[in-house]
Amino acid sequence: MTRQLLLMPRELGPAGLAGLALLGLAALFAFLVLEPLRAENVSLEARVARAGRAAAAPADTAAHKVAEVYRFLEKKEEATDWLAKLHGIGAAAGVQVKSASYRSQSTEGRIVRYELTLPLAGSYPQIRDFLKRALAEIPVMSVDQLTLRRESRDQAEVHAELRLTLHMVKS
Repeated sequence: MTRQLLLMPRELGPAGLAGLALLGLAALFAFLVLEPLRAENVSLEARVARAGRAAAAPADTAAHKVAEVYRFLEKKEEATDWLAKLHGIGAAAGVQVKSASYRSQSTEGRIVRYELTLPLAGSYPQIRDFLKRALAEIPVMSVDQLTLRRESRDQAEVHAELRLTLHMVKS
């Protein structure tokens, strides 16, 4: 029987040898190309499954983020406390705080906004220092608008009008 197997390639002829070569190339192609593609497919399916599980819980993530915002904005200070602190920062920065007006804006959620209009005067570095300190010391405050003007180019004093908002949680 061994002798017949050794003689078999000779008996196949050129067409048979070409068929065997194609069969060998197909096996080589399957091993070198298709197997890595199958492995990559399994990896991608696992990644898609993980992403699907992560996407299934966006409500928890969104709810957690909203809770973090409320926790950040929930301070023991009242609006009047923040206004007093703002006045103290102005005095420390050397700006003249003329008068301030504020009004509360209720929203449908738990957040209340206090919109402040604050005219002040001082040098440009003093106003910049005031804003830097105010934003650092009053974490619930945002600057909505800043208008600067000078009477003339030679004048060092700058007149500013700030529109600020205090974002607070309803108590």
